[in-house]
Amino acid sequence: MRRQFICMALAFSMASCGSSKKVAQPDNGEVSTILPSEVKETVDTVAAVAEKLPANSVEQPSERSSFSVKDVTFSMVKVKGGSFVMGATPEQSGEATPEEKPAHKVSLSDYWIGETEVTQALWTAVMGSCPSQIQMKGDSLPVACVSWNACQQFIAKLNALTDKTFRLPTEAEWEFAARGGVESKGYKYSGGNTLAEVARCDVYASDLYYNVASYRPNELGIYDMSGNVAEWCEDWYGAYTEGEQASPKGPKAGEVRVSRGGGGTLGAPFFRVSSRDGGAPERWFYHVGLRLVTSVD
Repeated sequence: MRRQFICMALAFSMASCGSSKKVAQPDNGEVSTILPSEVKETVDTVAAVAEKLPANSVEQPSERSSFSVKDVTFSMVKVKGGSFVMGATPEQSGEATPEEKPAHKVSLSDYWIGETEVTQALWTAVMGSCPSQIQMKGDSLPVACVSWNACQQFIAKLNALTDKTFRLPTEAEWEFAARGGVESKGYKYSGGNTLAEVARCDVYASDLYYNVASYRPNELGIYDMSGNVAEWCEDWYGAYTEGEQASPKGPKAGEVRVSRGGGGTLGAPFFRVSSRDGGAPERWFYHVGLRLVTSVD
């Protein structure tokens, strides 16, 4: 089991934030009363955009579904099902770790995934307040300092508000979307081979993260799957196995939940689409947030 996630997060955060001691977030299982809200859902298809695209523009049409909770709107991108090779594929091999091997074929059905990471605005609209462990506040910043367990409470409230079934992505769903799904061009990072075009990776940065959708999206029009904050996945962390798999969901039990995508002051190797990390579900980390998924009806 690789524990670099914890060690590197602490080391880099100490350099940039003054203190990075891991703190267990209170998790007493209590869930507050659901906030009253008007919920509106709209579904549309994004058309092709202008001939010359800004760095953070969607590069091609993608089907999207939009939801509003109170006055906060968030969008989901449809990921068409297909097969891909998960893990240490050739473009990753120079930096791939043993935990990314063996590379193996995975097939998935259609699903929807968040166009961006969950923002502080959305978390606050659902939960009533935003985590305040570090002084980085902003509606368009990704929420962080949230444990896997806290994310489950957030999702339960969100589902009650919207009458939907949002959840965290499985590790396979996360990687397939990060690679660009059936539109994948085989990039090292999500959206390109040059990290600076799709994310900020500066171990000396005073700010751990930045507004969502500030950099170029990947082939599906999804933002920040490399960098900004890392993202919790549904799975327990476990070793890969050989052989083709259909919609894998990871081990049935464990001690560490998967986190993907790099973020904060972690080094560039953590931003690769096949890089794997994890943490105890009851603990929060300065550089870890979440992205939503829901199944296709």
